Amino acid sequence: MTSSTVPLATYRLQLQPGFPFAAAEAAVPYLASLGVSHLHLSPVLEAVPGSAHGYDVVDHARVRGELGGEAALRSLARTARAHGLGLVVDIVPNHMAMVPRHNRPLWEVLREGPGSPYARWFDIDWDVRGGQVLLPVLGGPLGAEIDQLVVDGKELRYHEQVFPLREGTEKLPLPQLLDAQWYRPVWWRLARTELNYRRFFSISELIGVRVEDPEVFDATHAKILQLLDEGVVDGLRVDHPDGLADPDGYLRRLHEATGGRWTVVEKILAEGEPLPPAWPVAGTTGYDALRHVDGLFADPGGVGELRGQYRRFAAPEADRGGRWESTVRRAAYQVLGHELAAEVDRLTRAAHRLCDRSPDPALRDHAPWALRTALVELLVRLEVYRPYTSGDAALVVTEEAAAEARTVFTVPEESRAVDTVRNLLLGRAGEGPEGMELRTRFAQTASALRAKSVEDTAFYRYVPLLSANEVGQNPAGPAVAPEVFHAYCARVQRDWPATGTVLSTHDTKRSADVRAALAVLTECPERWAEALAEVTREGSGMPDPQLAWVAWQTAFGLGPASGERLQGALLKHVREAGLHTSWTEQDPAYERAVADFVARGPGGDARMAALRSSLEPHVRANVLGAALVHLTMPGVPDLYQGTEGEYRALVDPDNREPFTPPEQTEEQPSERSSEKSRLTTAALRLRGRRPGAFGETATYGPLTAEGPGAAHCVAFVRSGEVVAAVTRLSLRLAEAGGWRETRLVLPRGRWADVLAPEREFTGHVRVAELFDRLPVALLERVREEHRGQTGTTLPPGGTA
Repeated sequence: MTSSTVPLATYRLQLQPGFPFAAAEAAVPYLASLGVSHLHLSPVLEAVPGSAHGYDVVDHARVRGELGGEAALRSLARTARAHGLGLVVDIVPNHMAMVPRHNRPLWEVLREGPGSPYARWFDIDWDVRGGQVLLPVLGGPLGAEIDQLVVDGKELRYHEQVFPLREGTEKLPLPQLLDAQWYRPVWWRLARTELNYRRFFSISELIGVRVEDPEVFDATHAKILQLLDEGVVDGLRVDHPDGLADPDGYLRRLHEATGGRWTVVEKILAEGEPLPPAWPVAGTTGYDALRHVDGLFADPGGVGELRGQYRRFAAPEADRGGRWESTVRRAAYQVLGHELAAEVDRLTRAAHRLCDRSPDPALRDHAPWALRTALVELLVRLEVYRPYTSGDAALVVTEEAAAEARTVFTVPEESRAVDTVRNLLLGRAGEGPEGMELRTRFAQTASALRAKSVEDTAFYRYVPLLSANEVGQNPAGPAVAPEVFHAYCARVQRDWPATGTVLSTHDTKRSADVRAALAVLTECPERWAEALAEVTREGSGMPDPQLAWVAWQTAFGLGPASGERLQGALLKHVREAGLHTSWTEQDPAYERAVADFVARGPGGDARMAALRSSLEPHVRANVLGAALVHLTMPGVPDLYQGTEGEYRALVDPDNREPFTPPEQTEEQPSERSSEKSRLTTAALRLRGRRPGAFGETATYGPLTAEGPGAAHCVAFVRSGEVVAAVTRLSLRLAEAGGWRETRLVLPRGRWADVLAPEREFTGHVRVAELFDRLPVALLERVREEHRGQTGTTLPPGGTA
């Protein structure tokens, strides 16, 4: 990459039929005025009709018609270019929608079977289920639904779904006709255990695509590569690379095909896990940055106190959600035994086939159940999403994990299955294609397990601090010390200076501003516990104490909002948690109790609103502090639509409303929203004026405050040109007596306040003076001859 191809900052737009390319084009003048360099578009290729997200791709060769088609995308690109903006688009290499009537390659596979030229596209195990692709589409068992299956010419119809018929079978009696197809329509519940195609996590409506096949790669990337070659698109965000058979190989092929365009990957890194250094990408989409920024504003001592309050309040439920590690472990066992049972079966078959056929006696005589147990026990002990190569597998599938796994076997000789499986996974045994298949399947299953057990289950069961339950975070220890944050930033600037950074995305469970409010609770856990005891004293009809804790925290973080929004988020919460109800085994009585509870209490209780109001100054400090750190730390900041102002949103669909630029709304922005908008615009424009301060050759250095409030000031300098300073843990600071004589030592020279250029600072500046207008400060170095001028600049990389 060259510096000209790396964005200064991107702005994420969620395209959907209600916000097509033309709407994005109309918003370009406003977005350009903010100071971003690129628009970041959700997937633009043809998707299932009506899709609100576009990740259910059905045709890689066409730009989505519901968004306006390719002509509208090109028009958007021209208008963006005229305003100095480029385009970055999201691509989805891992999967396609399992909707045959819209997905033509899949239609041909279902019609022609493994002999179809498209059969190589999809990850289907043809050796099981009688050589038929299992389609979990029926609302009930076949016997109850067979009258709804209708032959219509050369098609089979089931309500609104349509499937092709194998040539020459259309006149057979229906039972024989079904047996004669290359697919088998079944009750949707059979997907858990009988599925024979790879899917996205446990979503059967999304079928895995084999982009490791060069022919499939070429066919599924031709349109995107054309748009890159012709200058319509400038960069890429790669969705879910962990699901691919060979992420390393895929990213190398993509890098070569794009000519090295700026590309970031949606890779979720566990705490302490590095991004594979050989990947030819700019970095991640930024969830690792989110973890570190959020952590700055969490009080480590208060986190522990809050955890204790949670365990006491949710006493009976604490057994299932009172310890993070055990909550994750229990969730992993449950997911492998239910949602991913079919994937475990496929892994077990691969391992047994490999051992049974091996010429090595050490691999023989393992019962399938023993191999399955060994696989499960190793999977649940993984602490990252997946291994990538045999070389790093030993760091993921550790000897410590193997030692624990052996203890579940009562007969020592049977426990050797653990060592056999581990040796196969590490490449120490099982050479050849079958060994590679096992390692690949294990890695893919591991990533699905981690996502389902952590993101979609444990995050909804372990809930002391909801702001810590975010993708990439560590709920067991969410607080990040300033020195840890500075060390992280230094590593990013050194190793991945063009990586993406985010605070809010289309996938975050709570927007950054909601999380910023919740973080204040770590500074006053006693006040939170007292308020919660007050609002629940009469019982409030709460279905269970854990749900009450979640509901009241959600209401506190969101602030004034309609009960409908809160109820929707909490209903999703209890179904994901799966403790009392779930998506597939719903308990209507419990769900009615949740709805009634929300309507009576958390939706509009004056006592909790009063607590939130009393803490507003500290919420404000966190909101503005997180925003400024994000916009000035190393990396390329990505702003989610609407987050330039105050943005309070919960999990999708709450956070996926069509974007409306501020000038198109009649609502007056709140004072805080205006403050945040001014700060965001100032920081983005500063990045444009001083690209050398933030780019790949920039430098990062922490600044240390001195005095009684020093621990509450986090500051750093970028390339000797820009200083950012924020207030950390402002409530604790106020309780300790405020800033008093705390001073921040600025680098040599004179420094102007970017938001108020008439204010200048030099040397040892009193922090109370620096923060007398806002709890944050953004400064730029000023040359003597330019003192007093607004928007003064230095040449890129220049020094005074």
